[in-house]
Amino acid sequence: MNQIKQSQLMARSCFAAGIVMTLVMVGCKPAGPAPQMGAPDVLVMDVVQKDVPIYGEWIGTLDGMVNAKINAQVSGYLKSQNYTEGDLVRKGDLLFQIDPRPFQATLDKSQGELNQAQANLDLTAINVKRYTPLAKDNAISQQELDDAIQSNKGAQAALETCQAAVQQAELNLEFTKITSPIDGIAGIAEAQVGDLVGPNSSELTAVSTVDPIKVYFPISEQEYLWAMSKRLAEGDDALKAAHTTNNLELVLANGQRYPHPGRIVLADRQVNIRTGTILLAGLFPNSQHVLRPGQYARVRLVVQTLKDALLVPQRAVIETQGAYNLAVVDEQNKVSIRAVQVGDNSGSFTVIREGVRAGERVVVEGIQKARQGAVVNPQPYKMEADPAPAAGTNIPAP
Repeated sequence: MNQIKQSQLMARSCFAAGIVMTLVMVGCKPAGPAPQMGAPDVLVMDVVQKDVPIYGEWIGTLDGMVNAKINAQVSGYLKSQNYTEGDLVRKGDLLFQIDPRPFQATLDKSQGELNQAQANLDLTAINVKRYTPLAKDNAISQQELDDAIQSNKGAQAALETCQAAVQQAELNLEFTKITSPIDGIAGIAEAQVGDLVGPNSSELTAVSTVDPIKVYFPISEQEYLWAMSKRLAEGDDALKAAHTTNNLELVLANGQRYPHPGRIVLADRQVNIRTGTILLAGLFPNSQHVLRPGQYARVRLVVQTLKDALLVPQRAVIETQGAYNLAVVDEQNKVSIRAVQVGDNSGSFTVIREGVRAGERVVVEGIQKARQGAVVNPQPYKMEADPAPAAGTNIPAP
């Protein structure tokens, strides 16, 4: 039995040794050559050459063309509010009604006094007519005739006073109906039904004409002088055209461009000595009443046009410590890192002043793979939209 066990142990040991030798021989087999990696994929785009408008951009505040503050002109209790806040109202529409009863009573009283004064005038006129021939015949004294004449004049004056009182009472009664003086958007009511209002109380509401709507924006004195010198150099026709050409753009707070262009309508009479700016006003159509007074927006205006400018996507520009570079791919798909001089931005593109030529391919995505001298596999980069003009710098100083 012991012999059998020993034979089994020796067989197992030989089998294990065989496995170990096989593994060692496999591990010592010389390795083959490493697989070659392909050229990395990058997205490229040709340098675009086109005319690029450069915009000046300023912060503007929207305001109504006309802003009418609605106040009570007579004192009384507010009886009703007759408009919907925030809605369009027309000139003459009733906004508020003050209790008219006290004013109607005053008018009725004034009308009665007028009738009484008219009757008194008629009586004195009859006396003058009667006394005149009697005084000529010495049937009455001249003093009695003079008294009758003076009484008639006094009655005439009293009648005119009563007529004025009636007119004032009618006017006060009319003032109890508070109407809109203009077409526009009516604001929130500042007084409630039942409030005692009057000439000395705060405004009841406001109505603003918003079609068209104004936008006020300040520009620096240097920008104003630059623009004026340019207009003067172009002649009188250019000065007139500045107020008739729809060349203003409006960018709203959500970043969207207002679809309707506007025009400059005025410049303030003086420069603000504290800020060194002059206030300009533009006018924009607003038939849908999208724009409202008090909104902030960016006002843009084309100040110059770069002829045959070279454009590349902004994301293609590599900035390192104030230096700008582009990864350019040549015809052999080899990358060269090239220093460039950048200009203004135009939408999602950047103007390149020097360093590339029109038609050259630049790397837009995968720049981290594009090393100097590396060979890449260029693929076309697809833009979501064509290059569009956008804001650049403000008007350059002279």
